[in-house]
Amino acid sequence: MENLYVYMLAALAFLAVADLVVGVSNDAVNFLNSAIGSKAVSFRTIMIVASIGVAVGAMTSSGMMEVARKGIFNPGEFMFNEIMVIFMAVMLTDILLLDFFNTLGLPTSTTVSIVFELLGASVAVALIKVYSDDSQSIADLTNYINNEKAIEIILGILLSVVVAFTIGAVIQYISRLLLSFKFEEKPIAYSAIFSGFAITSIMYFIIVKGLKNAAFMPPSVKEFLSTNPLTFIGISFLTFTILSFLAIRLFNAKIFTLIIIVGTFALAVAFAGNDLVNFIGVPIAAYNSYEVWSASGVEATDYVMTALGEPVQTEPYLLLIAGLIMVLTLWFSSKAKAVVKTSVDLSRQDETKERFEPNYLSRNIVRLTIGLNDAVNNILPESFKNWSNNQFIKPKIVAKAQDMPAFDLVRAAVNLMVASVLISIATSMKLPLSTTYVTFMVAMGTSLADRAWGSESAVYRVAGVLNVIGGWFFTAFSAFVAASIMAYILYYGEGYALVGLLVLAVLLLIRSYLSHRKSSRMMREEDQLEKAESSSTQGVIHESASNIANVVKRGNRIYTSAINGLAIQDLKLLKKNRRQIDKLSKEVDDLKDNIFYFIRNLEEPSVSASNFYINILGHLQDMTQSLEYISKASHKHVNNNHKKLKFSQIKELKDLDEHLEELFKTTQTAFESRSFEMIGAILTDKSKAFDLVREKIQKQVKRTRNEESSPKNTTLYFSLLLETKDLLTAMMNLLEEYYHSHDSSVEPAQLSSSEQEE
Repeated sequence: MENLYVYMLAALAFLAVADLVVGVSNDAVNFLNSAIGSKAVSFRTIMIVASIGVAVGAMTSSGMMEVARKGIFNPGEFMFNEIMVIFMAVMLTDILLLDFFNTLGLPTSTTVSIVFELLGASVAVALIKVYSDDSQSIADLTNYINNEKAIEIILGILLSVVVAFTIGAVIQYISRLLLSFKFEEKPIAYSAIFSGFAITSIMYFIIVKGLKNAAFMPPSVKEFLSTNPLTFIGISFLTFTILSFLAIRLFNAKIFTLIIIVGTFALAVAFAGNDLVNFIGVPIAAYNSYEVWSASGVEATDYVMTALGEPVQTEPYLLLIAGLIMVLTLWFSSKAKAVVKTSVDLSRQDETKERFEPNYLSRNIVRLTIGLNDAVNNILPESFKNWSNNQFIKPKIVAKAQDMPAFDLVRAAVNLMVASVLISIATSMKLPLSTTYVTFMVAMGTSLADRAWGSESAVYRVAGVLNVIGGWFFTAFSAFVAASIMAYILYYGEGYALVGLLVLAVLLLIRSYLSHRKSSRMMREEDQLEKAESSSTQGVIHESASNIANVVKRGNRIYTSAINGLAIQDLKLLKKNRRQIDKLSKEVDDLKDNIFYFIRNLEEPSVSASNFYINILGHLQDMTQSLEYISKASHKHVNNNHKKLKFSQIKELKDLDEHLEELFKTTQTAFESRSFEMIGAILTDKSKAFDLVREKIQKQVKRTRNEESSPKNTTLYFSLLLETKDLLTAMMNLLEEYYHSHDSSVEPAQLSSSEQEE
């Protein structure tokens, strides 16, 4: 039997490493989003600073491990074998649940998952004990659970949503009123005072609350910090304010960039110190349990685990190994970047491609907020409203969209300052606060206060926040239920269940990894439509050429797949084809949504470029709409199990597809090589394509009168031919637009280097 627990420990060690990788991929958003979103420093610098912070935080997180040992359940009520079942169920559930959310690119809370997994598994085992003992009833369940601490942790997590959002919004609003968006033009004293306040807040809570229990901290320093906190804060504020003032005055230092670097380090320390328990707390608790049990000589089913209730210091080398794994994951995880993108996009100052669709709740929240805002504005004096509105006027920056930061340095600094302070306070109170909750809600609060959620984007951003928060609550429910089921299976299945569940977990992780890598590769390989950045008609002609070639190439593939899928009744191919055309249509719609920003960037003499660009997008949209109809009609026909098209009909459609394929490839070559003179030759022969379609229509009319017996087939066939005709019309209109607008003697105009630097 002892061998079973050795195998369990080995499995837990493996799961701990895997959980560190998966967990850091999820939680990297907590300390990277502000620095990445503001583009204050290079990505490499951000990663180096964050890596050092994670390593320091991991080495000082020993005290938080007690949460896994006695924070949720009463260890004295369980035997050693039952404790091992609880820990094993928790780790198996945790890694699968977090990987699922990472694959979706959604940030979720590792703290929420670990707390509810411990709760679910311990409740399951407690119920087994209660129902196997006739002297106990369901009311005795409360004896097994550490109700007071568990409720404190859960309420702390829920309360952190409101606290983080509110404090983030208030601090950001005050900071923006004082500094405005033109903070670099303000007197040096403004930036120095802000810097003094920000760095003092960060350093105080990291040194006093985060590192005060570290072994390297001298006793005299600990005593001074404990007995004279206000003195320390006052001295720190004056020191950092003076140093910031001198740094700006003498060395022209970018003080806000410095705050972001310090804040990123501090938040990484706070994250590792608070969240490491979520990843390795359970395996370490299991290892400690095994140590005391193996030394006792008592049977596993008879040994009461009261020893887990005693404080135990985690071995430093285990913390060091965990820190190294976290740092390596930070550098090499592609999933971490996907999760960071969600948080940054929801905080973005300017309009962006929204990732979430509005829903009933988000629409009503926005309406209610607008009403409250109007009510408050009616009370405020006009002079204050005018002054505050001036503070929120953003300077105009001419740059490519992908080069623009998501938000400015002031907001990034506030994000880091507020989040690190709140997390460090929780760490000092031994509360495993959800760092994801705090950092995400602080970012949402600051973006709201910064007026990033305008009428154009508010409903989407609110929907995004609701989706993410809903994901957290779904995590809690899923974690509780899944861990309970795992515990039942492991309790009764013992070694067989352990092997089976481990194999299942490994297979699911491998499948998830391969699927993520495949989708990432497909996204990289798939041609993406690019927004126009040029400022003249000739420039837009050259820039749009790649988009035309892209649409034509993908359109050719979509049309051929629709005909082939219909010919062989391949429902799987037609489903895949529908996804492809939906993706292409969405990309064209995104280009149309960008028209406002495109026109704003045009030079005055080159406004005619907007007419050309709008017409091109209109023709592209007509093409995608025709392809969409052809694809969906084909899928619907096969999906409804209607009568297969006749051989003659399929033969004629394949003949038409071959002619169109040749036309599409010639057009693609013309645009890829920018040989716009080739367009004239294509237009000269355009009547051939239309004549071919008309010929097919005439043949079908004859068939319908003489031999056709299926109304569904007739309707589908005519629809395909008519949409093909519309597709050709849109394509020829686009080619004519290019042919008449292109002037090979004019060099395409681009944004000047000076304009791009502004």
